[in-house]
Amino acid sequence: MSEERPRTDAAQQEAADEVRVTHADAWATACAEDLAAEKARRRAEHGPPPGSAAEELRKLLDAVGEKLSGLQNPLLGAAASGTAQQVVQQVVEQAKAAVEPVVERHPEVFDHLAAAGSELLAAYRSAVEAQERRWTNRASQDWGTGEDGEQGPGEHIDLD
Repeated sequence: MSEERPRTDAAQQEAADEVRVTHADAWATACAEDLAAEKARRRAEHGPPPGSAAEELRKLLDAVGEKLSGLQNPLLGAAASGTAQQVVQQVVEQAKAAVEPVVERHPEVFDHLAAAGSELLAAYRSAVEAQERRWTNRASQDWGTGEDGEQGPGEHIDLD
């Protein structure tokens, strides 16, 4: 027979802390599993998330190069078409060669350029909407009254 010693307060506290740590770890593990499952579901539904602006520029150059090199222009004929494809391929390679060093050294530049482009687009959109509101208000003030005395988009013309 073995004799069990009664637990001291410190030992009981240590056991309780161990249970709490285990529960906290279980909670963190469950959250991580749920997050991974949600990310996998979104990737399956929407495709992979976009990369940085520099990666997206590389992908764009590759896609444009592939698309342009695959085009066949029947008006130019076979010989001219081959020459045109070579010229297009050369232009795409030169663009890649010009962009790659910048992308390698300063990839954050393209993130800043993308953000600046978004801000310029928002400013342009705001200016256009404001101008459209002014045109709309001016046009609504110029509307004449119809024969029945109500405001309308113009004068009523009787075709009888």
